[in-house]
Formats: sequence, structure tokens, C-alpha cells
Amino acid sequence: MSTTPSPDLRSPPAADSLAPIRRWLDRIEFRTPRQAHRICKLIPCTCPFERKFTLFGHFFHTPPLCEFNPFYNEFVALRLRALTYLADVCGEDVEHYIC
Repeated sequence: MSTTPSPDLRSPPAADSLAPIRRWLDRIEFRTPRQAHRICKLIPCTCPFERKFTLFGHFFHTPPLCEFNPFYNEFVALRLRALTYLADVCGEDVEHYIC
């Protein structure tokens, strides 16, 4: 007698609830240079939260906390697509956007 496992009726994990936003970010296409420039200015090339500083003679380093952002990879990919659009389609020099 063979039994077929019943489908899992539990709710999906919390990360799956973010999938529609991830798909939306991945589907953004650039149609104008103005759009691409805006994204390149809005999304920094390095994590702005990583810092190295000295306090009372002691050296401190705060790690890049951007990777805790659930959309970090999608934002990095969006910025890369914007840079690629400006360089390949528009023929612009994007060197000032690269760190």
C-alpha cells in the first residue's frame, strides 16, 4: 500500500512574502537616461553604513549592515542595470558613478 504525502498546508516562510517586491525590482527596465541617472545617484556604490573611525585612541570598525537588508541584492542588481544601460545603450561615461 503506497501513500502519497499530503501537500504542506503551512503558511510560506516570511522571506517568500517578499518575493513579489523582489520580482518587481528585477523587472524594472530603463527607458530614459534620466531614470538610470536617478537610480545611480539614489543607490550608493558602497554600503554607507560601513565605517572605520577612531574614538579616544581606539580604532573601531562597523561592519556593512546593508547585507541585512532583504532587498540588498536586488538594489545592487538594479544599480548595475542602470549603469549598463547608460554605458551600452546611451554611450555615456559612467566612471563617476563607480567607486
